[in-house]
Amino acid sequence: MVFSLAHEGSATHDVTNQPPPLAPYDASEDVALLEGLRREGAGWAEEDVRRIGRIAGSAQAQEWADLANRHEPELRTHDRYGHRVDEVEFHPSWHHLMRTAVAEGLAGAPWADDRSGAHVARTASGLAWGHTDAGHGCPTSMTYAAVPALRHQPDLAKVYEPLLTSREYEPGLRVPSGKRGLLAGMGMTEKQGGSDVRTNATVAAPTSESGVYTLRGHKWFTSAPMCDVFLVLAQAPQGLSCFLVPRVLPDGSRNTFRIQRLKDKLGNRSNASSEPEFDGTVAWLVGPEGRGVKTIIDMVNCTRLDCVMMSAALMRKTLVEAGHHARYRSAFGARLVDQPLMRNVLADLALESEAATTLTLRLAGAADRAVRGDAGEQAFRRIATAVGKYWVTKRGPAFTAEALECLGGNGYVEDSGMPRHYREAPLLSIWEGSGNVNALDVLRALTREAGTAEALFGELALAQGADARLDAAVNRLKGLLRDGSEAGARRLVEHMALTLQASLLVRHAPPAIADAFCATRLGGDWGHAFGTLPDSADVAAILGRALPGTG
Repeated sequence: MVFSLAHEGSATHDVTNQPPPLAPYDASEDVALLEGLRREGAGWAEEDVRRIGRIAGSAQAQEWADLANRHEPELRTHDRYGHRVDEVEFHPSWHHLMRTAVAEGLAGAPWADDRSGAHVARTASGLAWGHTDAGHGCPTSMTYAAVPALRHQPDLAKVYEPLLTSREYEPGLRVPSGKRGLLAGMGMTEKQGGSDVRTNATVAAPTSESGVYTLRGHKWFTSAPMCDVFLVLAQAPQGLSCFLVPRVLPDGSRNTFRIQRLKDKLGNRSNASSEPEFDGTVAWLVGPEGRGVKTIIDMVNCTRLDCVMMSAALMRKTLVEAGHHARYRSAFGARLVDQPLMRNVLADLALESEAATTLTLRLAGAADRAVRGDAGEQAFRRIATAVGKYWVTKRGPAFTAEALECLGGNGYVEDSGMPRHYREAPLLSIWEGSGNVNALDVLRALTREAGTAEALFGELALAQGADARLDAAVNRLKGLLRDGSEAGARRLVEHMALTLQASLLVRHAPPAIADAFCATRLGGDWGHAFGTLPDSADVAAILGRALPGTG
């Protein structure tokens, strides 16, 4: 197919056989996404999700994402007069992205929404809005996640929750209570321990005022340092505890929050990640002393779900880009999308994408129902979120690399946007606990938290008898659980994830999707790279569902 523009061409040649720009497009045009939205109890939000998808796929929003990453945040430690300010300056495109995300309820808004499915609606919106930029998803995710942790201290929640759940984006450091909306961050890890937060050395000293402490120490990886408040771990007299640290104190003075430097990261370049130091920093206790991990884990559970969500969004975004390229690009006498081997690659990616999206929305449904008091869903959420966080984020880098390769050399240049997505993908496996941390967390949940294994197998039982390969996989999983060794934790969690994804697809996806997934991911009729589906796979049906016009 030849695509031409009036301005194309040069003195030496005409430009042909190049795809047109993808934007504008509808990022919510995903059957698996919309079906999951309805199935998990948030069908009432479909119009909003579709609107967000159109905004995300607009040329303007795509440009915002590009510019926010090309013009990275800059640290200003001092003002022109020598006063310490510790501020980070962002390109205007960052603020456009943030303003839209907060207004569309991607920060704390669901906690102020009594409708059943409000948290599912947010996740579905995030799957669509994630087609823009992943970096600004960090402060919106942490703001969302801060609310349940802050509720451990009702007096603080009464003050801050209405502002954290606001749809108003108001950047700039000012007294929190005087703003129309707030953003929250977290500070957990330190140089000497990383994920082993119990080795934290930051000290919290009580003051004469009840519940108020001063902190002295550091944090190693604190993203979005221009947030208004942070939940921070520090060692109080009775052990590791959680604290609320505002950047600006109630009297209008700056709290001590010395940003030593911004991280020079592989990806996530639009977002500032910092190393702050505390020295007499004023903080308010959240939850009981000595229960800091238990308090902040409510925040971590939410941000882990967002890691799964963003990985699934990156998969879908790069699949859409690959499919668009294949529709318009020809090689060796035929369009790429008509060539059997490329169709196999795209269909294999489509299977992986649908499995990730379906699991993401099931986890969001569990989170929504758990918040509303469903104990069974709470137990399922506890184990399945860690399983999903491990597996879906692990699949992201390989997926985005294969999607990039579908564009050939065009995908390897920055102008395509694909390198940015590829660099972004590994972060989601690292953030909120690396693969090992999440795999071990699954073992911990199975051995220490009653009802988690029963909840998982109860979910799997809903598909019992529908596919022999799935039934066999469930039986294998029971055998792996009896072993339960630490060295085998990754193998166990991988099998859990694949079995769970397969059960969801068997129950909810068309037969062509479920059969191909079970044959490859469970039945072993698959290679070691994407694009190795067996001849029995209904590639046309898979592509027709995932990428209309390619079937």
